Amino acid sequence: MDHPEEMLGGKTAEISQEGCDGRRRSFLGLLLGAGAAGVGALLSVPLFRFILHPLLTTTSSSSWKEIGTVEDLASITSPVKKLVKIEQRDGWRKIVSEKALYVSKDATGRLCVFSSVCPHLGCSIAWHDEKSNFVCPCHNGQFTADGKLLEGPPPRGMDQLEIKVEGDMLVVHYQNFRQLVPHKEVIA
Repeated sequence: MDHPEEMLGGKTAEISQEGCDGRRRSFLGLLLGAGAAGVGALLSVPLFRFILHPLLTTTSSSSWKEIGTVEDLASITSPVKKLVKIEQRDGWRKIVSEKALYVSKDATGRLCVFSSVCPHLGCSIAWHDEKSNFVCPCHNGQFTADGKLLEGPPPRGMDQLEIKVEGDMLVVHYQNFRQLVPHKEVIA
């Protein structure tokens, strides 16, 4: 033990052994951290896709729906209620619903189609043969057979829908409109 070289050599070997273990430990810690981060990233991909899906997809656009043959509808004398199936996709939800609309004739005798949704608060408008007009049961809004406002709180007449003839079928472009505004505004 009197030899300083032996003491120095022993400590040097001991210090170099500890330095090597420390580097190994830090490398293993780094490897473990990187592996955990990689697994976490892989597991988070489906979560991010689930969260971002509604933002990346658009809502379903409105489409044209058949409501009957032109020949059958040409002979109507008063408004006729028709139902169309509307499919809406919004985010994860897919909703299929039936919407009522009325096929009528305007002052010139041309076919026209009206939404049965009241432009006041969205109640369902119904045709009354005895009164020869449309009546909204919520606030007694009344409309003529060609959709013009007669009386009541609605800010405008009934909302007319776009139509076209394909072959011998009358098809309608169903849309929803904003309520409580004086001019027709499409919202969906």
